[in-house]
Amino acid sequence: MKPVFFLLLLASSLMAVAQKPLVTHVITHNRTTVICDPKKGENAYPAWGVFPSANYPVRKITMNLRLGSPDSLHTAHWDYLDHIMLRRKGGVNGSSPDYELGRMLTPYGSIYNKGWSWKWQVDVTDFSPYLRDSVEIEYIHTGYEDATVGWALTIDFEILSGPPVLVPLGIVPLWNKGYKYGDTAEKIEDHLLPVEYTSAPGAAISRIRIQHTGHGMDKPRGCSEFCSRWRDIKLDGKIIDHRNMWKDCGDNPLYPQGGTWIYDRAYWCPGDLQMPDVIDVFTKPGKHEVSLQMEPYIATGNIQAVENISAYLFQYARLKQKTDVAIEAIMVPNDEQRFFRLNPAGFTPRLSVRNLGSDNLRSLTIVYGTDGFEKKTFFWKGDLPFNQVAEIFLPGEIRAKEGQNSFGVLLTKPNGRKDAWTGDNEMHVSFTAPDKYPSEFVLQLLTNNKPQDNSVYLVNSMLDTVFQKTPGQLEPRTVYTDTIRLAAGKYALCLTDSAGDGLEFWAEPRNGDGYLRMFDMKGNLIHAFESDCGNGEMLSFTAVPGFIPDTTQAKYAFSLYPRLVSDKTQLSVVSNRVSDMTVLITVDGVVWEKHEYKGVKNAGFSYDLDHLPAGRIVVEALMDGVSKFKGRINKRRQRNE
Repeated sequence: MKPVFFLLLLASSLMAVAQKPLVTHVITHNRTTVICDPKKGENAYPAWGVFPSANYPVRKITMNLRLGSPDSLHTAHWDYLDHIMLRRKGGVNGSSPDYELGRMLTPYGSIYNKGWSWKWQVDVTDFSPYLRDSVEIEYIHTGYEDATVGWALTIDFEILSGPPVLVPLGIVPLWNKGYKYGDTAEKIEDHLLPVEYTSAPGAAISRIRIQHTGHGMDKPRGCSEFCSRWRDIKLDGKIIDHRNMWKDCGDNPLYPQGGTWIYDRAYWCPGDLQMPDVIDVFTKPGKHEVSLQMEPYIATGNIQAVENISAYLFQYARLKQKTDVAIEAIMVPNDEQRFFRLNPAGFTPRLSVRNLGSDNLRSLTIVYGTDGFEKKTFFWKGDLPFNQVAEIFLPGEIRAKEGQNSFGVLLTKPNGRKDAWTGDNEMHVSFTAPDKYPSEFVLQLLTNNKPQDNSVYLVNSMLDTVFQKTPGQLEPRTVYTDTIRLAAGKYALCLTDSAGDGLEFWAEPRNGDGYLRMFDMKGNLIHAFESDCGNGEMLSFTAVPGFIPDTTQAKYAFSLYPRLVSDKTQLSVVSNRVSDMTVLITVDGVVWEKHEYKGVKNAGFSYDLDHLPAGRIVVEALMDGVSKFKGRINKRRQRNE
């Protein structure tokens, strides 16, 4: 009996260990300095990484990409298209699959200081069979900036061990090129030809993974960067995916940026690691044909539109697990940069779950809460097909102590059954509790020239609106001052802009300059919304009766307007304490003017820029020696020149 008991105990222990995944990291680029090669228009940065062996069980691979300010250069500016390629597998003499793992659209970085960085991530699990042993990963940076600016690049592959969701059986390259669009001399349909393939033995799922961005500016529609157009993907003559190739950029988590970051584009935005489109089709054995069709279009002038496409078809075996769910992300609460617009938050936790089973996910029990506080349970109902994601809003306040906290979510009983693998059913994230503010404060709104675009509203943890300013209540270029008195509790103050250009945007000076600011009852600034905020901004806080803000912690609000100028601009500052201010005006990274001011709290300063040369002008304000504001200016020619 003892040997049998020991074997049962060993088997039980192994199963328990198997349910607890191991996370490993493979870093191929570690703060690699990336610059343009203006002679060629692109510059390649290859590096090798040692990935798990072929027999290592991989559940998921996430590619984390970070761009930061380089140590010895200024931060790069332009929004260029960069590619992350899998070049070689198995060492220098191994195979050369040349697969695009992801594509980065760089941000406008001229206003970012030393020490700045931002992290993006994308799922690259489909390439798991090739991310084995020694692999060469190449980052291709395009563009024409000079060698005085660049990025610090880090690529980190995060590998989650566990049973594969799908058993891979092969890959079929589809369309991988930049294709001219709207050019009658080189029609795109003549190059985007259908691809035939035969099912691999045992294949039951065909997955198309496609990265697609539009570039160039033609007439009359500004294609492909600034024109909306549709795309169809067909399998065996049947449309399996139809979508409008357009992306809202005003809600980008990385904001503000030093250029036209708010303008919607052809399925991409500056400062974004593009998420690929993934289309799954359950297929029968035999021959198949996959095709891609773009909306018919003919350019009439300045023909330069290009559709940059990278597409592969992965074949997988039939799913073995019927019931399998995974936590994709906890968006609220979470301190990760990608969820910057949603946090901090005081109520309504938010998560996404993915169905990895063959049966549609119709029910789920969710246990959630902040570590150290009582957990809550939520029963979710829906109808989620395989590999689709559901976003779930959970009721209630987010309990927290001051400062850093940990929030956890546990998924149980999918469809009332046991999950096929529980290793991805639990997640914990770090988050910062919202700040405390006095329950009585003054809210000041200066509208710009387009108040019909804006709304301001304040909601409590019960989602009741306790204060609001609607577009119909607002007049142009008007200051609205309201005294707000709240009961103790958690609140969210929201500013929205329906046009997606915030209260101020440098490239649209005719819209004027607005702001939204909070002051205590003594007139001290306690919070300032970012005016260059695209679709808007949110502030969560805890209202505490009698709370006195700490005036030793400096708060600043800046306004630089206009920023599309021919001669003059004005910088204003509002604060909660007196500071010494230094203003640096640089042109293409070279300091042209330096202004020193003593004892500044609430003041405005005018600057004559007429004598400055053309170039990228940045106005930077240092308060008590610390940089607190950088704003980009574009200088235009005067009309009488």
